[in-house]
Amino acid sequence: MKGIIIYKGKYGATRQYADWLSSALDFYAVEAGYEYQEQLALCSYIIIGTSVYLGKFQLRGWLRKHRQLLAGKKLFLFVVTGTPLHEKNKLLAYYQTNMPAELRDKCQYYFVPGKLTVRQLSPVDRLVLRVGAWLTQRNGNKITLEDYNGVKREYIVPLLNAVKGAQLPPHPLYRAK
Repeated sequence: MKGIIIYKGKYGATRQYADWLSSALDFYAVEAGYEYQEQLALCSYIIIGTSVYLGKFQLRGWLRKHRQLLAGKKLFLFVVTGTPLHEKNKLLAYYQTNMPAELRDKCQYYFVPGKLTVRQLSPVDRLVLRVGAWLTQRNGNKITLEDYNGVKREYIVPLLNAVKGAQLPPHPLYRAK
């Protein structure tokens, strides 16, 4: 059983999670757009990692482009977000809005915290962050304008366990006859 990790992010958190998963599972990790169609075709398992930017998955277009190929695979998705993990309705909305409908029921998904280092942001992203913070503050919400780093290896443990569990052959006592 072969697997691959396809990821795309903006500032390094998604890549960090992909690297940890690659090391733990011995799966090749490749940034989206640099994979070969043959690699995807040969894999039984595909782990997809994406960050969220302005409510959209960085891999939104990639998912749509490859949806037919992905439909026949065991899919796992990790979504790196600055949205707090307790805001489940907002996180679910990201998934439902960005994941092609035909893949939603075939995919196990996990949300993991991201990071923000303001000085690393592009000028455009810094402006978008400030405007977003101002707009959400008017609605009674708050977006932080300060650095944070929620990226921790422990957040991928549920995903690792799911992938490892999916790779196990069925127990001999429970095989269909």
